[in-house]
Amino acid sequence: MSSFARSAFPFAAGLFVACGLVQVFLAGLGVFDRGAGFDGHRNFGYLFGWLTLVMLVLALAGRLGRTLVGLSALLIVMFALQSVFVVLRADLPQVAALHPVNGFGLIIVGIVATRVSWALRRAASRAKPVAAPDSLPAEAS
Repeated sequence: MSSFARSAFPFAAGLFVACGLVQVFLAGLGVFDRGAGFDGHRNFGYLFGWLTLVMLVLALAGRLGRTLVGLSALLIVMFALQSVFVVLRADLPQVAALHPVNGFGLIIVGIVATRVSWALRRAASRAKPVAAPDSLPAEAS
């Protein structure tokens, strides 16, 4: 499981970043297309938010170290704050205005997690020992 988790984490992190960019597009669509509204932005956000949990599980199962476990946990907290900011829009609009700022922060943390995990994956593939041959060639007499 840990080998699979180590290999899968960079892909999950990259997918998270791609989904974050789609979210920015959907938010823009909600602002500029009167018929679209923010339903797509909200629903997609709830859907891809599960990737934060997937990333944390992969980081823990893959024993990817404090940095990636910490970044994954940070993504969960930041993602949870997104909904809190939206709920505060009527009572505390200045705090709710942190929603897009936090959204960009999520993308940045996702990029860092993606880069770190790919670097670890590359380093691990370079460090694999070369397998010994099954039989040694016979020496010529």
